[in-house]
Amino acid sequence: MKRAVCIGGSLLALLTAAGIGPSTFVTLAAQAKAAAPTMAVDPLWPKPFPQKKAWILGSVTGVTVDAHDHVWVVHRGVDSLQTNEKGPALEPWASSCCFAAPQILEFDAAGTLLASWDPKTGTGYDWPHDPAGIAVDDKGNVWVGSGLPTSSLPAARGRGPAPAAGAPAAAAPAGRGPSPTAVTPADAQVLKFDKAGKFVLQIGKAGKTEGSDSTTGFNRPGGLAVDSAANELYVADGFGNHRIAVFDATTGAFKRSWGAYGEKPTDTDPGNYDPTAAPSKQFHTLSCVKIAKDGMVYVCDRQNDRIQVFQKDGKFVKEAFISKTTTGDGSVWDIAFSPDQRVLFVADGHDKKIWMLDRMSLETIGSFGDGGRYPGRFYGVGSVAVDSKGNVYTGETYDGKRVQKFVKQ
Repeated sequence: MKRAVCIGGSLLALLTAAGIGPSTFVTLAAQAKAAAPTMAVDPLWPKPFPQKKAWILGSVTGVTVDAHDHVWVVHRGVDSLQTNEKGPALEPWASSCCFAAPQILEFDAAGTLLASWDPKTGTGYDWPHDPAGIAVDDKGNVWVGSGLPTSSLPAARGRGPAPAAGAPAAAAPAGRGPSPTAVTPADAQVLKFDKAGKFVLQIGKAGKTEGSDSTTGFNRPGGLAVDSAANELYVADGFGNHRIAVFDATTGAFKRSWGAYGEKPTDTDPGNYDPTAAPSKQFHTLSCVKIAKDGMVYVCDRQNDRIQVFQKDGKFVKEAFISKTTTGDGSVWDIAFSPDQRVLFVADGHDKKIWMLDRMSLETIGSFGDGGRYPGRFYGVGSVAVDSKGNVYTGETYDGKRVQKFVKQ
């Protein structure tokens, strides 16, 4: 112990002699690059659903962890199941397995199902055809977004009926070119429920988009974050409007919005999106928005393979590219912070892995997972969340259709 103190004192003396004072030394230490944690999959998480229910998950489009370390999941339900997965739902009846699980599920950290509810059967609101994105605020309210494009697999492969006229295209555009011709989306709403599933608030209206100053101006909003201290909801408004929009979390009143690099919206285009401009100069496909404890706002620009960071007023701070040569669906699908906020976990559904970044520098420091069906591997990993102990939870969309837990070692 004495030797360690002596060495530390000598180092501090050398730094002081070099003109670097004690406060600078502390700052330098705090800025040291984070170490990538070691993660091990729990192959038996979550616990099986009660056998009498014969439930299975559809394409998982959102995972989050609440203040009690409960894990919340939203999935696309029966419409994302193939024909051989939904025998009891077919007409005529085909088999005893399986029924789609309710689309909102709550698990404890051990993987026990605590609660479930199926908002599709509720009234007074428009449940989206393709729910996507989930967040739980400090009061326990559950927020659900809508409208991430469905899998590129056609309806004939067992994904239920084709979307109604005016619904979004079946798949995200390949590569990083301009977006396809805009159509009025079926999913243009964000919903708020209490933790028991009682409807509280709807922002936006299915099948309707308007200007950026309107509460009904969404175009497939897929990512959500709640700033409980400011009572604000952040929405990644995401595949048509190319903007981050902020609303009052109680009334749903619109407050502000911005595009890539903090660009302000125009009356005709909420995200200032110009299909002729270089894709890197604007948002392409927004799939998540998250707020760090220091107030920085992190945005997933999925098909541009990048994270952008802003202040809460929309002022651009920095950006980083992740696996930047990835084409197709892109590499930055969702993000989550470690409990100490030093590590940023990035779900990369196209490369089928979770990247780990030093949050301050946005430098890649590691990854885990690979493509495949075995525990610990991924297919379409589009959601990631972290509990207070540093354990990581993932959700897989498309034909992945599962959630997994990775335990911090």
